[in-house]
Amino acid sequence: MREIDLNADLGETVDGVPTADDEAMFAIVSSANVACGGHAGDETAMREAVRRASRFGVALGAHPSYPDRAGFGRVVLDIPPDEVRRSVAAQLASLVAAGAQVRYVKPHGALYHAAGSRPDLARAVVDAVRDALGAPVPVLALGEALAHAARDAGLPFVREAFLDRGYTPAGGLVPRGEPGALLTDPDAVADRAVRLALHGEVVAVDGSIVRTDARSLCLHGDSPDAVSLAVAVRAALTAAGARVRAPW
Repeated sequence: MREIDLNADLGETVDGVPTADDEAMFAIVSSANVACGGHAGDETAMREAVRRASRFGVALGAHPSYPDRAGFGRVVLDIPPDEVRRSVAAQLASLVAAGAQVRYVKPHGALYHAAGSRPDLARAVVDAVRDALGAPVPVLALGEALAHAARDAGLPFVREAFLDRGYTPAGGLVPRGEPGALLTDPDAVADRAVRLALHGEVVAVDGSIVRTDARSLCLHGDSPDAVSLAVAVRAALTAAGARVRAPW
């Protein structure tokens, strides 16, 4: 039976207000990327995520970002790699202090994309993982710079694919705000999940096929249709004979 992970960005409270239906999403996903204060989240939200992860049997990962709560971590900040390393390490430490057993680390937003293409930022993120966690914790991402930095540092690298985001022919994500950037139809998203899980491919916005060895599939928890998308994806994967299971 083909195994595939289903992850979502959760614990993303802003001024104490949740941006997602975490209770519903934790019941569906196998891995939760928990905000740890950089772009969203706080101690209360992190502790609640730890409790939910235990209750639902979900693997808990850290979701650090640029220190950018005003921009929800979606703006590239012009700060040196050492500052990025310190900020990410502090975010990871805060999640550990909230009681989390961090099973993997997935950068968020602008840091995810910048570190995926810039070797200096990729090394900063990987160094922060080693500094804060002191163990070979896997890095979950898409970009090749992070893949190389993780492997050079002796950390496992797990590639993911996105179910609710458009793909360019080169295998990147269509920038938010551009046509085709977001997928909202549950049937289309579920079909994409099955195709990725069983065949390792996704259709780009121009109709071309992008191949991937992704072992984890991501849904954004803060999208308006996140729960209905997650329900459709989980049902479709099960019907296709795939087992939803965290790889960590």
